[in-house]
Amino acid sequence: MNLAETPTRTATSPTQAKSVAAVGGVEAWHVESPVVPMVALAFTFEGGAAQDPEGKAGCAQMLARLLDEGAGDLTSDAFQERLAARAIELSFHAGPDAVGGSLKTLVKHTDEAIDLLALALTKPRLDQDAIERVRAQTIAGLRYQQNDPGVLASRRFFKEAFAGHPYGRPSSGTIESISAITRDDLLALHAQVIGRGAVKVAAVGAIDAAALADALSRSFGALPEAGTLRAVPRTTVQDLGRRVVVDLDVPQSVIRFGMAGVPWRDPDFIPAYVLNHILGGGAFTSRLFQEVREKRGLAYSVGTSLVSHRSAAMTWGYTATKNERVGEALAVIGDEIGRLITEGPSDEELQKAKDYLTGSYALGFDTSTKIAHQIVQIAFEGLGMDYIARRNDMVASVTQADIRRAAGRTFADGRMLVVAAGRPTDF
Repeated sequence: MNLAETPTRTATSPTQAKSVAAVGGVEAWHVESPVVPMVALAFTFEGGAAQDPEGKAGCAQMLARLLDEGAGDLTSDAFQERLAARAIELSFHAGPDAVGGSLKTLVKHTDEAIDLLALALTKPRLDQDAIERVRAQTIAGLRYQQNDPGVLASRRFFKEAFAGHPYGRPSSGTIESISAITRDDLLALHAQVIGRGAVKVAAVGAIDAAALADALSRSFGALPEAGTLRAVPRTTVQDLGRRVVVDLDVPQSVIRFGMAGVPWRDPDFIPAYVLNHILGGGAFTSRLFQEVREKRGLAYSVGTSLVSHRSAAMTWGYTATKNERVGEALAVIGDEIGRLITEGPSDEELQKAKDYLTGSYALGFDTSTKIAHQIVQIAFEGLGMDYIARRNDMVASVTQADIRRAAGRTFADGRMLVVAAGRPTDF
């Protein structure tokens, strides 16, 4: 069995996380588990694609891809060879609001893993040849996506939903913006985002508090304070009720739709989460799955999810259907939203949703890496170290009144922004 996939039944409960402080004010949420000889770290720095320079969309993602492409005296090849020699897994990523990463290592290689992490964070080489290689790979991927209906529908949806806002820009960039990014842009964004004052860290595994404090001091504690982030103004989904077509000569239209949402920190998030499960979040049990796919055969897949960014939240949905049946599919989706607004779910629906969401929660904690990622996300959102212990009780206590209140905030009058990539005939 891959050590990184060892179930948590052999580990300390994630509800027993403790705070460990280190030099420079860096703090980690720590779950010690001596059973499996490995350590998993997850970390998140405030500031992501929303901090991309104007006209340079994709800069944060490009930076994340370059952080392990050589650091200090180690070239890209030498750095990767050091990782591979010890089976150390180090990766970075960037989303709308954060640049983050993860580290997995056998406990006997922890010191070397931390040294390599520290190098990647504090002294990334950002060599021009690596920049050009990553640029070429990114542009090749973007060219491949130019005729992908799902990608085009999603990009256009966010552009319309958050017009003139950083969230309206594609996090992965465009061919033009990726071509324009310079090494100086990457260095400036690194100085702005990668700092000890803006990092959240979670550590899980066979490492005690003293060893973790030392590791934190040597890696994140060695960073300078982060620069000043640009303020990202709060916004909401725009143009509700509008329908937009991305013209593609394909037999099936790919649809993206959305409306208001509730941020994760909001007291109504849990009721909205349960409501979303009933509408479109349950893979085979949701109303949309039953009405759109099972009863009418309009689509193979249909669903909704909650999107919670730092400065915006929305309920976001997807489906795909024949061009001539787009209007019918959207009418069914609208009818189900309308029914939830006026009637709410049945008591049985509500109870089944709560039972599923509480029963399945533990599946998000079945490996050390999953635990670390869950904990660091909770820390990043400011939900409190006791959130894991409280979460199922919050779900179980959701009432019909809570659902009605959440429906009023998310669905409002039922209007949606809809984007269809294809040639819908009854749109």
